[in-house]
Amino acid sequence: MSKRNGQKRAAPPAIYLLAAGVAAIAGFATVYVSLVPSDNGRSGEPVAQNRPGGEGTTASSPLKSLNKGAMAPLVVRPEPLDLPDFTFVDGEGAERSLEDFAGKIVLLNLWATWCVPCREEMPALDELEAELGGQDFAVVAVNIDKGGPEKAAKFLKETGATQLPLYTDPTGKLFATVKAVGMPTTLIVDRDGKEIARLVGPADWASTEALAVIKAAITAQTSSS
Repeated sequence: MSKRNGQKRAAPPAIYLLAAGVAAIAGFATVYVSLVPSDNGRSGEPVAQNRPGGEGTTASSPLKSLNKGAMAPLVVRPEPLDLPDFTFVDGEGAERSLEDFAGKIVLLNLWATWCVPCREEMPALDELEAELGGQDFAVVAVNIDKGGPEKAAKFLKETGATQLPLYTDPTGKLFATVKAVGMPTTLIVDRDGKEIARLVGPADWASTEALAVIKAAITAQTSSS
């Protein structure tokens, strides 16, 4: 056997480029998949159960098939999920928690003054509170900025949010506690303090579809209480 034939032929450079490309795509897919269930869903829960349009959700969810139109990004939980304990502070400096809203459907919204989409959706949240806020429902919009409540209070005034009470998170832990992955993040919480739906990103909370979602949650919880 000649020396040439006995040596292992080097792979062409194109092969290495192709392999690197495949590895990069695989790595990106791994990161993406790891982020999908981290929105406080159950470990191992199939993402298909939360597809927009309600496909795959169980009949036990009062919001089944209502995540469409303006609410298409809404992730409906097949079953209510327990939330960890957490606190925040109201405009008077008093510590608050979800227990203070027991018996109500709560729209828990996490926002920041530096978040442009938060500014865009704040008037709709204010309108939703004006429309449905009361004995059965409350919008609890919690600011996660550091440095005191003054900046958050100014933000609410600038956006014309006159119906939303000032709530802030001085601990800086709430975002991680509820396993939020984007800003804004909004949770719909039932009367027992459990998460029944979640939406990452801005939404038109004053839309017909949003009102239908909240009214369905209120009606279902009222009839079952």
